[in-house]
Amino acid sequence: MQTGRAALQNAHTVVVKVGSRTLTHRTGKINIRMMEKIVRELADLANQGRRVILVSSGAGAAGIGRLGLAAKPGTMPEKQAVAAVGQGLLIQMYEKLFAEYGLIAAQVLLTRDDFSNRKRYLNSRNTLQALLQYGVVPVINENDTVSVEEIEFGDNDTLSALVASVLDADLLVILTDIDGLYSANPKKDPEARLIHTVEQLTPQIRSYAGQTTETLATGGMITKLLAAEIAVNSGIPMVIANAAVKDVLQQVLAGELIGTLFCARQHSLVSRKRWIAYGQTEQGRLIVDAGARKALMEEGKSLLPSGVVSVDGEFHQGDMVIIEDERGREIARGLVNYSAAELRLIRGMKTEEAAVLLQRSCQEAVHRNNMVVTG
Repeated sequence: MQTGRAALQNAHTVVVKVGSRTLTHRTGKINIRMMEKIVRELADLANQGRRVILVSSGAGAAGIGRLGLAAKPGTMPEKQAVAAVGQGLLIQMYEKLFAEYGLIAAQVLLTRDDFSNRKRYLNSRNTLQALLQYGVVPVINENDTVSVEEIEFGDNDTLSALVASVLDADLLVILTDIDGLYSANPKKDPEARLIHTVEQLTPQIRSYAGQTTETLATGGMITKLLAAEIAVNSGIPMVIANAAVKDVLQQVLAGELIGTLFCARQHSLVSRKRWIAYGQTEQGRLIVDAGARKALMEEGKSLLPSGVVSVDGEFHQGDMVIIEDERGREIARGLVNYSAAELRLIRGMKTEEAAVLLQRSCQEAVHRNNMVVTG
């Protein structure tokens, strides 16, 4: 069985993400040459018999260019209006370019709610699978007109990882304007070295990430590492590479030493557990004692109300909460069986005592089947 870069040659379903900085000039107008390059490479992958999905940012930046604005707007309604203008321009260009290579492109706009709602999550997967069966190239973007997550956080890095996870993709490639993950900011530190392979997302690896200062991009290496966490825990390898490199996608899929490869975990999460861990938006936090921490991490047990030390946030039954130990370290995520108000009443209590207080039969705070251990 091939592992590491050699295994990338066999990738059949490939998700490619390209960000605002890559797709646009500093003026905010579309970089037509770069768009043509990326589409040409994707078309060549499709001609090889691979299924390709493009997650493309750039709507906001394209709107800035079309409207002749000097800088990104400051208010959320203005950002969303600019994105609405730019999205039409962006998909129009993609349709034209893909058509030149005999391919059909389909615009798919998603929001975070499409992943947090289980029914919509499954429907999104079915729709994308149907498009791929028709030989269509899905061009996916956050629905910036009604959503705020992408505009404020991530420049579609997280979205691309969620899409890869939904489709059980074989590879996620994030194309950006640098060669990969460095040990320091290469624009500021001449001693910075490129990290070719990441076997595990350790605290040291995470410390290498730096914030972007670009005016058009909203991501940076931090959000790319968050995307890597989703991908590798879903059993999907991820590569960060420089979009400007000639035949960059061909080199990645040939297994050549280019960019930074994040190796997939051998024991990945099943589909439903991925949805719990990453499709959901955190609604609150539960702090647990040492006994509960051991029960969750070492013994594979559910979280009982007796192990809960404190409750942070306001949430309802069925919401996703982060479970932390008393030192603030995340150890798990799961769907909670109580509201925040109820848990504050029964935290630290045995199940029998909680039943008397709430005047109904009580259960686990978070059942093992609805939990993903992340610590």
